[in-house]
Amino acid sequence: MSREKLLSVSARLFARGGFEATSMRDIAKQAGMLAGSMYYHFPSKNDLIAAVYQAGVAEIDAAVDRAMTGRQDPWERLEAACIAHLETLLADAAHAAVMTAELRRLDARLRRRLVVLRDRYERRFIELVDALPLAAETDRTLWRLHLLGALNGTATWYRPGGKSPMAIARGLVSMLGPDRSAASTLPESRPHGRQAPAAERLAGGNRAFRATG
Repeated sequence: MSREKLLSVSARLFARGGFEATSMRDIAKQAGMLAGSMYYHFPSKNDLIAAVYQAGVAEIDAAVDRAMTGRQDPWERLEAACIAHLETLLADAAHAAVMTAELRRLDARLRRRLVVLRDRYERRFIELVDALPLAAETDRTLWRLHLLGALNGTATWYRPGGKSPMAIARGLVSMLGPDRSAASTLPESRPHGRQAPAAERLAGGNRAFRATG
C-alpha cells in the first residue's frame, strides 16, 4: 500500500473516532495490511498523526490559495478564504477535518508539532484581517479568532440540504463586517450532495484553532 493511501485511510479513521481512540491496529485492519507493516512508512503513531495533520493543512491551504487568486479587495479576499476554508472542511474531506481535532489530550511533544502547523496556516488569516479597514479600536486578534471559531464550529450543526457552505461563510463575514451579499462577485458553488454529517466525521473536532492548542 502506498504512503498516500495509508494517509487517506488514517485520516478517515482519525476524523471519525479521534486520535486517541484510533489505534495503529485499527488503521492496519481498515487498510488491509499487517500492523507491523505500517511502521515501514511511519516509525510511530505520533509520526502518522503528524503526517495526516500536515496533509490536512496542505489541503485546506491550497484551497484558500486558489480561491484568493486574482483578488485584491481585502473584504473579497477574506470572504474567498472563508468560503474555501468552510467548503473544504465540510466537503467530506477527512484530512481537512482532522485540522479541527482536539489537541489537548495528545502527547505534549506531538501537540507542539501540530500547533506549529496550525499556526502557520492561521498566519494567513492574521494577514487577511490586518488588511481590513476596521475601526481603530477593533481588537483584530479577537475578531479573527471569533471568525475562525465560528467557521470551525459549523461542523457541529451543518447538514447538507440547508444553507450552502458559501452562504454560511458569507453570512459569518457579513456579521462581523459590511454585508457583501449583494456586491460579492464570488459565484455560488454547487451543493455538496455527497457530504456526510460533519459531527460523524470528527468527534469533538469543532474547536477554533487557537482554542485547541
